[in-house]
Amino acid sequence: MENYEIREAVLFGMGNPLLDIAADVDEEFLKKYDLKPNNAILAEDKHKDIFEEMRKRFEVSYVAGGATQNSIRVAQWLMRVPNSTTYMGCIGDDDYGHILEQSARKDGVNVVYQKTTEVGTGKCAVAITNLNSSTHSGQCSSTVKPCCGNQKINRGHRSLCAFLGAAEKFHESHLDVKEHWALVEKANYFYIAGFFYTVCVPAILRVAKHACDNNKLFSTNLAAPFVCEYFKEQLMQVMPYVDIVFGNETEAATIGRTVLGIESGDLQAIAKALVSLPKINTSRGRTAIITQGADPIIVATESGVQLFPIIPIAPEKVIDTNGAGDSFVGGFLSQLVQGRDLKECIKYANYAAHEVIQRNGCTFPEKPDADFIAALP
Repeated sequence: MENYEIREAVLFGMGNPLLDIAADVDEEFLKKYDLKPNNAILAEDKHKDIFEEMRKRFEVSYVAGGATQNSIRVAQWLMRVPNSTTYMGCIGDDDYGHILEQSARKDGVNVVYQKTTEVGTGKCAVAITNLNSSTHSGQCSSTVKPCCGNQKINRGHRSLCAFLGAAEKFHESHLDVKEHWALVEKANYFYIAGFFYTVCVPAILRVAKHACDNNKLFSTNLAAPFVCEYFKEQLMQVMPYVDIVFGNETEAATIGRTVLGIESGDLQAIAKALVSLPKINTSRGRTAIITQGADPIIVATESGVQLFPIIPIAPEKVIDTNGAGDSFVGGFLSQLVQGRDLKECIKYANYAAHEVIQRNGCTFPEKPDADFIAALP
């Protein structure tokens, strides 16, 4: 595959920008708010006090989050060229929104937020249960994505409850602004995680159709089981435009059951079925990538299925799995936009997730570890 020089605005992302509010909690807290370990849900009325209770009862930390935004930040970090990525989403005109914007810009991302005064910036409760003796299931991060192993983790499991707030106020009219649509036209690669299917499908379809009509690459993510179960119609509206679809084993099993008619949970069969779904741009086939914890990554194309190993990591090195799955996608996209082959894209995807789980939040060192990457097979 031909290599391309990285340029400004080559990668475009759109999604739900959230501020992650994380704390170590007890199991009583999970039961009170009906939260399950290693799962992601949208906040309901019964969760209205969750953020205030976390702040009062536990020591909390604040980290910029949101699935697509995390992936774009990681891709930007690996690409190294300032403003090579663009991100759009809606935030509140408040202090939390200012924190998010400053954080993303510091990472080199060109954020072009839509802002509202109707409601505050979206937040995600990251409730960590310290289940030291439990085996990590591989579902972690702000998108419930697998980290790089099925090891025991001292920091425990993540239960995620997202209050979209301003994020769900995003309106397609944001794309009508001439300068904003110019950024869409400038991009050659697009990524929108599945959580945004709950917010603004017209905006997704508009971007996806642009990518399709101009032979650009559009990618998405199954995001969480509830997306595959309760927003499957929206997902299937967009799927004909999708060139690459990411997901983990739980999400894949869910869409296998709800859409593909595969009740067995056979992940390779599900990946192949995703590839075979109708596609408008037939000049390139679809790729389905399913991560499954410590087990090999499944990559299905029209040519068949390949398996790629993860990077092993000692349990004591794992600090925080929140954001690992988003980082996997970001690492993959960082090489895809440079024209690198599948093996190289997977290598950087694995590296990004491996790096992030050794730090708090979806954060990363100032520079990638070039020597470590070079030593990877």
